[in-house]
Amino acid sequence: MKFIKLFIICLLLIVMSCNKTNKQLQVEVFETSAKGNQLTKVTNFKTTDSLVTITLKPEETFQTITGFGGAFTESSAYLLNKLSKKNRDTILQAYFAKDGARYSLTRTHMNSCDFSLSNYSYTPVAGDKNLEHFTIEEDRDDLIPMIKDAMAISDDGFKIFASPWTAAPWMKDNNSWVGGKLLPEYYDTWALFFSKYIEAYKAEGIEIWGFTVENEPHGNGNNWESMHFTPKEMTDFVQFHLGPKLEKDGYGDKIILGYDQNRAGLKEWVDEMYRDEASSKYFDGTAIHWYESTYDYFPEALQYAHNKAPNKYLIETEGCVDSEVPHWKDDAWYWKKEATDWGWDWAAEDEKYLHPKYAPVNRYARDIIGCLNNWVDGWVDWNMVLDKQGGPNWFENWCVAPIIVDPDADEVYFTPIYYTMAHFSKYIRPEAKIIGLENSDDSLMATAAQNPDGSIAVVLFNEFETPKTIHLSLLDTTVEISIDAQAIQTIVIPKM
Repeated sequence: MKFIKLFIICLLLIVMSCNKTNKQLQVEVFETSAKGNQLTKVTNFKTTDSLVTITLKPEETFQTITGFGGAFTESSAYLLNKLSKKNRDTILQAYFAKDGARYSLTRTHMNSCDFSLSNYSYTPVAGDKNLEHFTIEEDRDDLIPMIKDAMAISDDGFKIFASPWTAAPWMKDNNSWVGGKLLPEYYDTWALFFSKYIEAYKAEGIEIWGFTVENEPHGNGNNWESMHFTPKEMTDFVQFHLGPKLEKDGYGDKIILGYDQNRAGLKEWVDEMYRDEASSKYFDGTAIHWYESTYDYFPEALQYAHNKAPNKYLIETEGCVDSEVPHWKDDAWYWKKEATDWGWDWAAEDEKYLHPKYAPVNRYARDIIGCLNNWVDGWVDWNMVLDKQGGPNWFENWCVAPIIVDPDADEVYFTPIYYTMAHFSKYIRPEAKIIGLENSDDSLMATAAQNPDGSIAVVLFNEFETPKTIHLSLLDTTVEISIDAQAIQTIVIPKM
């Protein structure tokens, strides 16, 4: 009798243990796919021949997320002003409202850039060392109203950092908008420029979170606004001029991000930026772009930058499908490997392999997940809105944006890139922590983050033609779902 009782107790314990380990994990699944899903909630899943096991490990934590978003440019703001109020509001709601993409980290330009209508500077008077004639008048018609309207729509708010493409020509050694270097006699004037900008925008009710010191300090092939710095020149400018000036004016809390160009050059820049405690004091982090390759996200360079300064920001500040006229209302194109890459034209023969044609959606999803898995804490797209030509752009440097508009017909086209961005920005919130995961399939990209509210967002990217069954487990719970071919998926797990 004792043996039978003992057997029954053991059996019950085994059953209880099985029930515990097989408890259903509650999830919501949202998918964007080449077949037509657009951040669509998916509830019916098909069993496939390809099984992937993903195990979440929330006890392993990595970087804290700063945010995701795009850039306020004069071109985007100008186009919004040419649309009907209804369509203008639709776009801003789509980016900033709680039921939209919920952008949380944004960029804008100081002075003009290629995505401006013309060349302009806030310092129009030559020789004005004390910037007594500083003015942001050029931003009042388009750029400032766009930012203010976005602020009014956003429930959570968002950070704004600003980037200069160039100082006014009169401050430079070549007296030109393009190329050249800042004259040493204007280093203090240029530092004052940043302080004046904070004050001017604050007077408009817009708080600036921080800056990148210079957009693309290596230049852009002498095509549009640019100003060159070597790593040492930028570090010296920040350590001896910009940092102390902001500190003196009461803006020492403003974020300063160094570099702001492609990732393969990271090592020489972070080595110089963080050369000692005195220079490191003023750099809050490093800014990077993606234009060095259509598909390589340079994990070794990202790891190096993180290890050099593990407590500093590492933010992707610009990326877009460049040198390309966007396809209008043709979702299929954004999933095809037919996007050009201007790097192919200028890259050395031994680097052309970095620039194959690569589908726009693939480029975004692959890069963002690759970045998140290698210590990047923020990812910012370029223009939020462009027209059917990929402009306006005074240099005719056409690019693709997540939302394309036809202002003459008052039409709006949400490309698949918009939904790709939203898979991250909407569900991975500021202050989330990237967490560990085990993934049995190297061909399926995956990343996961635990949000401040305790929820977890898992983003999957299946680039290939084969659907996959996903066996997802977290602690003692599991769920089986599937992801379609050529699809991005965000799996939201509520706080347990």
